[in-house]
This record gives sequence, C-alpha cells and structure tokens, in this order.
Amino acid sequence: MKDGIHPNYREVCFQDMSNNFKFVTRSCANTKEMIKMEDGRELPLYKLDTTSESHPFYTGTQKSVDNMGGRVEKFRNRFGKTAAK
Repeated sequence: MKDGIHPNYREVCFQDMSNNFKFVTRSCANTKEMIKMEDGRELPLYKLDTTSESHPFYTGTQKSVDNMGGRVEKFRNRFGKTAAK
C-alpha cells in the first residue's frame, strides 16, 4: 500500500446525544474530541443526533399515518373532490 493516500481507518466511538447511547466501530470519520471508555481505551468521539436506539422507526414509537385521529379523512374530504375534477 502507498503511504499517505489512505484515510485514517481506526476504532471510533459514536455517541447518540439524545440518550447517551455509545457504540464502537471502525470508521474514517473525522473527529475533534476524544472519550475515555470504561475499559481504559481513549477513542475518538463522533456525536450523532439520532441512532437506532432513539429513532422512532427502530424503537417502535413511530405513529402510523392511519392513526392520526381522522386527519387523513378530513384532508381527503376537503381536497379529494377538487383533485378529481
């Protein structure tokens, strides 16, 4: 392999800022901060807004469009007739 042309591929700690969930994986992501892990390792820290631990789709808290209290039917009643013309 040539020197100086490959990205810095190393272990990085990703942290979900909404619930402080952390996971470690290998990545080339650029980071400015470091974090001390429970096992004593010091790893680069990449902060995320959402992960599978906090996203409504993966946690099962996402609401279906059909369960929105009649809003879909109200929209169809109001605008469905004008679109059909």
